[in-house]
This record gives sequence, structure tokens and C-alpha cells, in this order.
Amino acid sequence: MLASATEADFAAWMGSIRARIEDALARSLPGPQLAPARLHQAMRYAALDGGKRVRPLLTFAAGEFVGAEPARLDAAACAVELIHSYSLVHDDLPCIDNDVMRRGKPTVHVEYDEATALLVGDALQTLAFQLLAEHPFPGQAGAQLEMLRTLALAAGSRGMAGGQAIDMEATGKPLSQTELEFMHVRKTGALIGAAVKLGALCAGPCPPALEQYANRVGLAFQVVDDILDAEASSATLGKTAGKDSKQGKPTYVSAMGAAGARRFAEELRGGAHAALEALGERAQRLRQLADFVVLRKF
Repeated sequence: MLASATEADFAAWMGSIRARIEDALARSLPGPQLAPARLHQAMRYAALDGGKRVRPLLTFAAGEFVGAEPARLDAAACAVELIHSYSLVHDDLPCIDNDVMRRGKPTVHVEYDEATALLVGDALQTLAFQLLAEHPFPGQAGAQLEMLRTLALAAGSRGMAGGQAIDMEATGKPLSQTELEFMHVRKTGALIGAAVKLGALCAGPCPPALEQYANRVGLAFQVVDDILDAEASSATLGKTAGKDSKQGKPTYVSAMGAAGARRFAEELRGGAHAALEALGERAQRLRQLADFVVLRKF
């Protein structure tokens, strides 16, 4: 009974944060009738009404742990989600993954066109930094600059974009577990780590334990993504299943086998919990999110 009550409480919390972020994103994005209307409609199509919102959830969990103001967390969480949404739009383009489905609906270049999708990604990325720069952080100019720096590093050539470049170069080549980790710490882990750090920075410096936690959760997210890509259906995932194998991309499943990848994900989950061990009950949401990332089915 206690376990089910805890699960229900966590589900309710996730639902509340997701609804809050959806509302904050809708307010932050340009209105659909504002010129250039087609671009703004496509931006809203890409960013709204879909996704697990794992990164905003992590931002709020870290922010709640340090006692950050919810309005500040809105700005930070929206910024992270806008960067993530832009990356999905660009990843789906014909020049990269050439995918036709994302979040259960046609990808942006399919619904609109390729040129619009390119501009959508550009505009979502710049809007993320605009939100962080414009939000008032009285007496915390240094923290605000650190937030901008953190997000830029996570999204750039030493983070997400660099990881994507390595991924493209590695297509058709076998990679070792060490090489996979080098790639995915950047491609996936960097932005997840930034989500946690931004939440903490909304109230002060990020505790080292949260950074250690974020590193493990970020990698675990990718390991589970690889497992689901190999085993789940497109209908369940809301995107094309099995595309990594078809495109010859190295994954944790191809490097370790499905069973080995599952064991590794569990090790990372244990490491995430261990990082939080000294932080007490206030870190419970972060623990629950680590479980959600590893045990999810979509």
C-alpha cells in the first residue's frame, strides 16, 4: 500500500510539472498569428503537446531540492526543453536521421517543409537563451551568467552537437563501451546534466552530489533509449523504432547485447541513488526520476 501511494504521489507530481511546463512553453513561444506566422506555428508544433519532459522534470526536482522559486524554475526548464526540442527537429532532418515521426506525429520537415524545420530549430535554440537572459534574477547576476554558460556548453560542440557529430562519424562502425560513453556523455548526457544544474543554480551553486547524479542519469537515459529502440514498437515510442540498427548506428545493445545493456542501466541507476545517499528525503524526487528513466517503457 505504501509503495503504491508513493508511486501515485510521484505520478501526480510529474503530471503537475508537465502541465506547468506546457503552460509556460505556450506562453514563452511566439503566438501562432504573429508574423512570420508559418514559422511561429511550426515552432509551437515542434515544442508543444508531446514528449516525456524528462529534462524539465529534472530541473524542477533539483530546484525543489535547493528551495528555488518556481518562476525561476519555469524559465530554466523551458530553456532546457527548447534546446531539446530544437535538437529533435534537426536530428529528424533528411541530412541527419531522415525520420518521419516524432512524439506520435509527423516530424516538422514532413508536416511543414525542410527549410522551415531548419529555421524552427534555429529559432527554438535562440529563444532558450533569450528566456534565461530576460528572466529577472535579482542579486544573482553571476548565477544567471553561469546558467547561460552551462546551457551553451551542454548544447555546443563539447556537448550535444559534438556528440551528434561523433554519432554521424561512427555510423557503420563498431564502438567499444568506452567509445560509446564518450559519445553519449556529450550527445545525451550533457543536456540532462545541464537540466539538473540549472535547477540548482536557480537558488545557488549546484551541489557536487547533484552533478554526479546527473552524469549517471544522463548516461542511463541513453542506454535505455537504445534498448527501447531495439525492442519497443513505433506506436509505443511515438517515433520510428529500430532505426538505429537499420542505419548501422553503434548502440549499447549492439556493443553489449540487450541483457548487458539492461545490467549497465541498473548499475547507473544504483550509482545515481548512491550519489544522493547523503542528501536525505529532500532528494526523493530525484531518486524517483532515476527509477523512471531506467524502468520506463517509452
